[in-house]
Amino acid sequence: MEDSEKTLKRLLEASVLAPAEKQWLLRYLETTDTSELSDVMLRELYNKLAQQQPEDKGRTARMLHNIHEQIGIQPVVRRMTRVRTGWLAAACMACLLLGAAYWLFKSNREQPLLAGRRKQADSSFQQGSKPVGNKALLTLADGSTIVLDSAQDGNIAQQGSTRVFKFNGRLDYTSAVAGADSALFNSLSTPRGGQYAVTLPDGTRVWLNAESSIRFPTGFVGTRRRVEISGEAYFEVAKNKEKPFVVRVNEAEIQVLGTHFNVMAYREEPALKTTLLEGSVRFTSGGSASLLQPGQQLKMSNKGDIHISSNIDVEDVIAWKNGLFHFEGTDIKAVMRQLARWYNVKVIYAGTSPNESFHADIPRSATLPEALKALELTEKVQFAIEGETVIVKPR
Repeated sequence: MEDSEKTLKRLLEASVLAPAEKQWLLRYLETTDTSELSDVMLRELYNKLAQQQPEDKGRTARMLHNIHEQIGIQPVVRRMTRVRTGWLAAACMACLLLGAAYWLFKSNREQPLLAGRRKQADSSFQQGSKPVGNKALLTLADGSTIVLDSAQDGNIAQQGSTRVFKFNGRLDYTSAVAGADSALFNSLSTPRGGQYAVTLPDGTRVWLNAESSIRFPTGFVGTRRRVEISGEAYFEVAKNKEKPFVVRVNEAEIQVLGTHFNVMAYREEPALKTTLLEGSVRFTSGGSASLLQPGQQLKMSNKGDIHISSNIDVEDVIAWKNGLFHFEGTDIKAVMRQLARWYNVKVIYAGTSPNESFHADIPRSATLPEALKALELTEKVQFAIEGETVIVKPR
């Protein structure tokens, strides 16, 4: 039988890996102390994983991220034509999901790299200005607050019969008595540049994007499970046919039994968007109701107009949850609203803002200067940084 060392060498030399070989390579990385491997070997492993079509994007991206963190592989810019080819797009997405340091750009024609360098006024941004990451404030039923990014992991609060655990950027609510403490409400809020996840008492999992919040009871009683959100959140709702899950957002309600969906409801955005990945949801607003099927997205404008689109690429919608800015035909103001929330900066426009759409995938682990430089490579826009303000200029 071939030993691990020989198997690893054979797989690294192979041009394409079979599914079983890919799984072996992932298991090897998960069960091996990578600190014992040389940088050369880790780079070979990194390149091999990045080149293969990912059957398990999350697992592959975690491995890529771990290697990137260990040996500090520098970001690489890749430019492509607008047309995606199946295996190459999947491979690029795998390495981008958790900031694995590959950037993919798509445009109508090949474009040269910019020869010039933009001038930046603030050295702190020039040196890094990475987003904060797992940062949030937990407000308990009595009004007291816990700053989660500075709190130690473990049991951080007791709410009636419900214990609140913190571990590695996530909260878990565990109730010893089902249906207890219905009057106790907690809220979790993220600042600009922050994100957080929480598992509710019923097992529902929620991920909050930057500048978002969720209010929820520490125990669900009655005929419905109700929560309220602002900003953007991704839900994986625990199934319970007897007790529908209801999300209150702005003046609308989203009702589900057990499903996966994303809600984007920032006040500064022109429309509220609900995108369904799995199951079904009923969206209700102003007395009218709409039923969504997987792959559909509902947009409700600030005027209350509703439009439903089908065949949405749902993986693109939740790219933020997987550590990626995904811009697909996105105008500059929509792009900058996302960057402003993540990097906690102000944005002003000097002159007429460009009308072109942008196509780019950028890791959310990138620094602000790296993200702006990525957009400049489209040759449609240029930036200057003054203090904590980004100035957008047309080219």
